[in-house]
Amino acid sequence: MDFESDDRRILERPIKQKVKSAETTLYTPQKQMFPRTSETSANKKKLLRGGLAERLNDLQNRERSAISLWRHQCVSYQKTLSGRKSGVLIVKILELHEECTIQVAMCEHLAGLQANSPSQGEVPRTGLKVLFTKETARHLKGHPQDIVHIYPPWQMLIAPSGSCPVILNTYFCQKVVAKEDSKIIHEVHCWDTALPRRSITLAQRFRFRNLTNISPESQVMYSGLTTRRTDCTHGHEEAKQCFPAQAPLRDSLLDAVESQGAAPWSGVGVRVVVQRVYCLPYRYQQGGGSAAPPDSDPPRVRGCLLVQDAYGMFSEVHSEVTILKDQQLEGKSCSLMGMKVLQKATRGRTAGLFSLIDTLWPPVMPLKAPGHGQACEKVKNHMPPPSFCYILTAHPNVGQIDIIEEDPVSKLYQPPVPRFLKEILQTNDLSTRCSFYARVIYQRPQQREIWLMVTDATLQMQDENNSGLPKTIPVCVAPSCVLSQEVLEALTEAVSHSFFFRDTVRAQGHIVCVERSVLLLQKPRLGVDSGAHSCELTGPVKLNELVSVTQVNSICSIQGTVIGVDESTAFSWPTCDMCGNERLELSPGDRDTFSCGDCSRVVTSPLLRKHLQVFLDCPSRPHCTVKVKLSQTSISSLLRFAACEDGSYEVKSVLGKEVGLLNCFVESITTHPASCIGLEEIELLSAGRASSEHCRLP
Repeated sequence: MDFESDDRRILERPIKQKVKSAETTLYTPQKQMFPRTSETSANKKKLLRGGLAERLNDLQNRERSAISLWRHQCVSYQKTLSGRKSGVLIVKILELHEECTIQVAMCEHLAGLQANSPSQGEVPRTGLKVLFTKETARHLKGHPQDIVHIYPPWQMLIAPSGSCPVILNTYFCQKVVAKEDSKIIHEVHCWDTALPRRSITLAQRFRFRNLTNISPESQVMYSGLTTRRTDCTHGHEEAKQCFPAQAPLRDSLLDAVESQGAAPWSGVGVRVVVQRVYCLPYRYQQGGGSAAPPDSDPPRVRGCLLVQDAYGMFSEVHSEVTILKDQQLEGKSCSLMGMKVLQKATRGRTAGLFSLIDTLWPPVMPLKAPGHGQACEKVKNHMPPPSFCYILTAHPNVGQIDIIEEDPVSKLYQPPVPRFLKEILQTNDLSTRCSFYARVIYQRPQQREIWLMVTDATLQMQDENNSGLPKTIPVCVAPSCVLSQEVLEALTEAVSHSFFFRDTVRAQGHIVCVERSVLLLQKPRLGVDSGAHSCELTGPVKLNELVSVTQVNSICSIQGTVIGVDESTAFSWPTCDMCGNERLELSPGDRDTFSCGDCSRVVTSPLLRKHLQVFLDCPSRPHCTVKVKLSQTSISSLLRFAACEDGSYEVKSVLGKEVGLLNCFVESITTHPASCIGLEEIELLSAGRASSEHCRLP
């Protein structure tokens, strides 16, 4: 078979017909000039006059100009072609992937292949394989289920092997979007994802059998290809055939990554153990950067698995949250197939990931060594912690995460070990991961993060005189920590709950829930003896007094004598006596009554709420100015006997009065130019049904 003559005939005919069609239907206006770029001018100076390179460069410039002009005059061009619909090829995209920077679309033929079409012959089946260049694909922005009109001079190539016909020269194409579906399609595809790339060798493409490499892996790859069907009536079938279902399982993640490269894993799977399951905020990769989708409510998250192979190599696998919710994968041995490498993570770039990996090192059992079939005890004792790992993602169509029952690699699983808060505070290892059970007694949402005040029995039962440890500790929930809907609903209740804080980070004076940290709500356990667990809170919660070591964003108790009132911030406002609405409006014609928009009624007896900040003389901080924003209950108690006949209050009537014991949140601490502490009186969460909950410790 003369491949050279066939290739020349196929290439010459598209170029001639494309230029001829472009010249007849598209022409440049006489007074319209297209500016030449500096790059084009520089190339023309370097090319030999009259040479092949110069002629090819001119042809490419004319081609780009014709395509650009056609896109600008697309409406008029469609009107011109309205009388000869036979030249327009109409296809429906079924599946998209990328091969060698060319976008390959498996399509269903709808209309356009007739006897007078620009191509010779007819399509024996309804399946088509349409090729788009990188520039055309970027302009088209096609997705599965889209209808595309391809205008002449397109060409059709029928391979001698009888596979799908291939449509070439698709420079003049347009996606057709119905008016009623334009909004839906825009919402679905407004955040494009990278297309799967396929690395297919020539031997695989043409099924050469006389290969010199007859290794078992090569034979497995070839056996998967020999079972592929040749008909292309449905594009999704070919996409699945590129990934054989019966892929051999390997023990090394590194071997799989090195053999497959950046392409999706084809014909290979890896046996791993799932060490952790968590969620991460979803980031879209566009133009080499990451961006969050606008107006995402609720924010999108992605499920992640931290897995480890038999050689000790770690990897983070990203998948859909719904897939992970249906399976209890943590601690199980699983097979990974149809994966793709997102990036190589190092300690310098992803310190948070490796802080979690360090808690799982060293392994609990001997690891396999390269070149050894069995596990080696020296590897367990002398192998340093990993310095890099790969972040993988499951292919949307063929990615599989299947549980393997009773696999030896599952013995590498290390569950989180909960510790007492007292033990955590007594260690000096900062920036390390820790897990614990604790009761949330107060929460304070900030601009971006949430501050939780937690405690357990070990902090509440300690001796106040010689321990030197706080009775409560702040926990900062960073925005990168994804909270489940169950946890968010529990935090909105005015009831104290017990949580399991897993893989948090110890910081100076507080604990931080960061990426890959997990909060789990602890359910009440019925039938458990009240004294069975040492971490149970048997009495009311106690707070530390305000002292010199008290930090910002913590809680404390305070008592003292009123020595001053901040009159500039003292005011009052009416509220609805039924629903508590604080935005009342004066009733027209009656200045003594208000109207409530929430209740839709006239409020004749509104409740008066007050804002009052006082300065206290505290015995625990004698040389410091302490300013406290009082609650409504404390304000009413303080002003109960200080009201004048006209309803006002005299400052001197509240001076010298004793206040306390108050539970306060520390808002600010300043030391210059003077020592001053800003507090706000708070109300701790009630125990309620949470008093019967118990923290489970080993």
